Amino acid sequence: MSHVRIGIIGSRFQADCIAGAVKAIPEDGEVVAVASPTKGHAADFAKRHGIPRAYTDYRELLRDTAVELVSITAPNRLHAQITIDAATAGKHVVCEKPLCLTLEEADAMIDACRKAGVLLLYAEELFFAPKYLKAKQMADEGAFGRVHLVKQGEKHSGPHSDWFWDVAQSGGGAAMDLGCHRIAFCWWFLGKPNITSVYSHMATHVHRARTEGDDETLTILEFENGAVGVVENSWNRPGGMDDGIEVFGDKGQTYADLLMGNALPTYSDVGFGYAVEKAATTRGWTYPVFEEHWNYGFPQEMRHFVRCVRGKETPIADGQTGRVVLEALYAAYASAGLGRKVTLPFRPQGVTKPIDLWKAPDLAARHLSRGLQGGNA
Repeated sequence: MSHVRIGIIGSRFQADCIAGAVKAIPEDGEVVAVASPTKGHAADFAKRHGIPRAYTDYRELLRDTAVELVSITAPNRLHAQITIDAATAGKHVVCEKPLCLTLEEADAMIDACRKAGVLLLYAEELFFAPKYLKAKQMADEGAFGRVHLVKQGEKHSGPHSDWFWDVAQSGGGAAMDLGCHRIAFCWWFLGKPNITSVYSHMATHVHRARTEGDDETLTILEFENGAVGVVENSWNRPGGMDDGIEVFGDKGQTYADLLMGNALPTYSDVGFGYAVEKAATTRGWTYPVFEEHWNYGFPQEMRHFVRCVRGKETPIADGQTGRVVLEALYAAYASAGLGRKVTLPFRPQGVTKPIDLWKAPDLAARHLSRGLQGGNA
């Protein structure tokens, strides 16, 4: 199989993750171009990762005939337009989470890629994280009997990029940043059943001076098979990444911490270079990890996606996956605003970003009062 030639749109933390992941699978993929509008970023990124071409406009990258697949790591508000432009240019697309800001955008993205005959792949690395994949394999083999509760949480000190604190660009706070992963995980782990209801509590406890978004959320998902997902997200936990799962069935249970089993308990008076994502210091007690990208699942995810491009595998996560997650995020923000459970399907009109349903709950209330919940009007 010839390797797939990839262009990365964006040049910050997630773009580094993608470039590193592709370097780990040289037999399958190669990054041949990068685009970033920020002065000097694309050139610096290209030099750092040995990428032959750098552009300041993503549309120039889309005109690059060598690029077959684009990886979108740009701010959330740009995902839809870049995806539609990429589809028009005949490029396959990997879109980082969340898919976009509105369900209308999601439908347009899916439709554009379908009409162009290109793949729209949704970057949910937790589907490929080795520990979590092992837990799902055991569950699918019946190790835990009927699974009735899945808990998934991610807590740390906040996002890497400044734009994510701006709800106009991100569409929300911790629920948009972290909750999209957790919702997708619970749905995937349980076999992708329909989500029937969402209840969520949200607050901004620590970062009110920096964002209008939620920095702490707790969300309960009910599924049509009777199982429940509990999702916890926080931007208020200093000290590094905290990401874990708990799975409970009538015949057993399992627990996993994404990173701690691959960490070295370490004490240093003077500190050292790098411990783990989100750790602000390496002085004192820290838990440096090894093979961090592999633990997250990034190389495995990119290997799967490039093999999908070559027709060797069927996508595990696609545009429809991202749409399922976005609808649940709509319901979560609406639930937090209304203080009540919201049932799905749920498609209120007039939404420009999910957090509007929390900040202006009348958007959801009007939809529900008209008896449109479950409709498309």
